[in-house]
Amino acid sequence: MNGSLSGLAAVAAGGALGATGRYLLALFAKSSLGHGFPYGTLSVNLIGCLLIGLAAGLLPEGSGPRSTLRLFVIVGCLGGFTTFSSFGLETLRLVEESRLLAASGYVLLSNIGGLALCFLGAWGSGLLGR
Repeated sequence: MNGSLSGLAAVAAGGALGATGRYLLALFAKSSLGHGFPYGTLSVNLIGCLLIGLAAGLLPEGSGPRSTLRLFVIVGCLGGFTTFSSFGLETLRLVEESRLLAASGYVLLSNIGGLALCFLGAWGSGLLGR
């Protein structure tokens, strides 16, 4: 991992691009497909998973300028676009390492835990708002 100032700048610049892309795609999906289903988020998550798979294959881990480019694309752009793509790549890595129990646990904890904590946060906000 590149912990340098150039790595930090690469992540920040990529994050700005990724977040902007996510926002624009969500707007496009809502205007094209309607508001009755979260098409924007679904599109972002699926496209992000495709792109992170491509990027991970084309930009293997290393050091130097290639490491900074990897940080810009994977952590910055795609991290700003969707963290779901990171979740997909991390799950893939666990499966590739034949760590099926860990992969299953990660998927279950991320989804069930995430939903449970979202509900807890919403409930908590109701208490704080009173």
